[in-house]
Formats: sequence, C-alpha cells, structure tokens
Amino acid sequence: MIKLLGQWQDLEMGGSSVPVGGLAYYISPPREFTEIYSDPFHTLFYIGFVLATCALFSKTWIEVSGSSPKDVLKQLKDQDMMLPGHRESSLLQQLKKYIPVAATFGGMCIGSLTIMADFLGAIGSG
Repeated sequence: MIKLLGQWQDLEMGGSSVPVGGLAYYISPPREFTEIYSDPFHTLFYIGFVLATCALFSKTWIEVSGSSPKDVLKQLKDQDMMLPGHRESSLLQQLKKYIPVAATFGGMCIGSLTIMADFLGAIGSG
C-alpha cells in the first residue's frame, strides 16, 4: 500500500530525495526536458493533475469568497444595477452560465503558468 503512494530515491547531489514511483511520482513535475519525451504519460498526468486541481480550487474559491452568482446578483441589486430586459431570475441564470466558466478558465490559466514555471525550473530550483 505504501508503494502506491510513492517510492523515493536519494540524489547523490544535494542530498535530497526524489519520487521514482507511485502517486507521488506522477503528481511531481518532470525534472528534466528529456523526461518529457522518455515518459510522456508522467508528463501528461502531471499537466492534467495541475490543471484539474487549479480549476477545482478556483470553482471552490468563488463559492467561499462571496463571488458566486447569487452573491453577485445580490451585490447588483444592492447597488440598484440591473440589466435592461432581464428579470432577476434570468439574470441569475446568465450569471450561473458565465461566472463558473470564467473561474475555471482563470484557474487553468494559473495552472498553465505554474506548469511552465516548473518546466523552466523556476519553482523549487533554489
């Protein structure tokens, strides 16, 4: 069961450990550009994991932070701002259509920046 979570190997340089197997290996970024080509499944799994996690956290954040469609509708009503030609219920449906998609896309953009920084060595390189 422990090997499913991760197997670690000590590096000769720097005295640190790196994952070489299990779930910890697949959610860690490739260490070198050659690993992208030698183990493409690891790279694709890592990219998918980071993008999905960032998107999930973004969607969760809009609910927690007061930016959900219901909260935005309440803020618009408090400021006496409504869209001409829309009732409150139709405006809520419009907000429900766009706000979660925008949050998910924004989270995936942040995830993409993180992945690029990992591949370039900007994160955790010392």
